[in-house]
This record gives sequence, C-alpha cells and structure tokens, in this order.
Amino acid sequence: MIPTQQNILNAYSNVKLYVHRTPVLTSSYLDRLSGASLYFKCENFQKMGAFKMRGAVNAIQQLSEAQKQQGVVTHSSGNFGQAVALAAKNLGIKAYVVMPNNAPSVKIEAVKGYGAEVILCEPTLEAREHTSEAIVQKNGATFLHPSNQLEVILGNATAALELIEDQPNLEMVLAPVGGGGLIAGTALSVRYFGKNCQTIGAEPLAVNDAYRSLQSGRIESNEVSSTIADGLKTQLGDVNFPIIQQGVSEIICVEEAEIITAMRLI
Repeated sequence: MIPTQQNILNAYSNVKLYVHRTPVLTSSYLDRLSGASLYFKCENFQKMGAFKMRGAVNAIQQLSEAQKQQGVVTHSSGNFGQAVALAAKNLGIKAYVVMPNNAPSVKIEAVKGYGAEVILCEPTLEAREHTSEAIVQKNGATFLHPSNQLEVILGNATAALELIEDQPNLEMVLAPVGGGGLIAGTALSVRYFGKNCQTIGAEPLAVNDAYRSLQSGRIESNEVSSTIADGLKTQLGDVNFPIIQQGVSEIICVEEAEIITAMRLI
C-alpha cells in the first residue's frame, strides 16, 4: 500500500513536538563547484544526531495504550537504537535495544544513556532477529523495524516535507540509500508536496543493492559490505521497495574515493 498525503501530515503532527525542525543550510562555494543551488537539510542537528528520531517517534506514537505499557524493542548497531531509546524515554515507555556484541562501546553507552535496556548478541542478522523475537515473546514488547515499517517511513518523510516547505521550488531531492526507510519517505513527500521535483538516490558502488534492485525489479542483496559508509550496508525491504520503485527516478552509485573526497570537502 502506498501511503497518502494525509498519512504524512498525520505523521508530522505526531512528531513535531518531539523533534527539531532542523535548518536548511547553503554554501556559495559548493554552489559554484556544482553549478547548482544546493540546499542541505541538516538532520545531523536532529535530536540524537540523525533523521531516525522522526521514524522512531512516529512509530511509538501509533501504538495503543496497552502496547505502550509493554514497551518496544528494536535491533540496531547504532542510530536507530539511539532514536528508539530517546523517543521511548521522551514518551515515557520502556525500550529494549538488541545490539551486536562488536558494536562500538560509544554507541552502546549512548543507547544506555537514553535509558534503554541493551541486550547484546552475536553480530549476525539471524542472532539480532532471534534475540528481538525472544524479547517480544517474553515481555510483550512491540518490535520496531529500523527501515521497513510504514510508521517509520512516514516519520522519516517529515524531513523532506520540512525541506520542501522551506524551499518549495526544488528540482530534485537527493537522499542516501541504506535500508530504504529514508529515501522511501523522501519520495513520498516529494511526490505529494514537490513541484515538478524528482527523488534521486545515492549509494556506494561497493554495496549497490538498491541500484540493482531498481534494475531487476526485485530486492537484491550484497555479497560484501566493504564501504566507509557503514550506515548504508543494510538492504531494502518489502514495505519500502514498492514505494521506492514508484517514487525514485534513479540511484547514483558512488566510488569509495569519491565518498572520502566529499566528506573532506564538506
């Protein structure tokens, strides 16, 4: 099911009291370098440091009172775990975050610092999913998926909604592609609120599963995961992929050297 414009507006009502309306910044130097007018939606200034706060808040807000009493659980090696932990704390409910035992200690401590209970497991997707399911069965917690859940996607969509409100005449919006939760939400907001605007994805060539998925029409996976863009190693899901197929014009693949050069430049 492709969400409606009203679904995004409802999500914005849910999240706006719990997230920052992040600034849209510009750079005359980067404009000259690119030959375009660039507008950066700075979600690095979001609460807990990433757009994922939006999806976590919206997903938790959709729970019934009975579900809220039982808490929420997710598996994450970083940002979404922190987002769920902080969103749950702000909304007054219990959060469990399953993390791989090789996750950086700074990320584990950050999740604990927001008040969530951290459960460590082996660093495999199977172990993360098994451990999360065990918590669902034992504690009755509701599982939140980092990217392949409609409520999370709609929360993420509010970032592009704000961007388009601030800059209504954009010709294109570029978003990174990892698990697909941000670009799916971005594509929805561009579709409903943009004016002759298109959504373009950006993905490391080394893990270009989303690019290949658009080409083949089915969800592809990666044999390797060797990229400096470690947040983009995950793959698309059955909820976000149909939205991406309908709303994303193309995905640009970027070499590792280009990513490093761009990071240094920014």
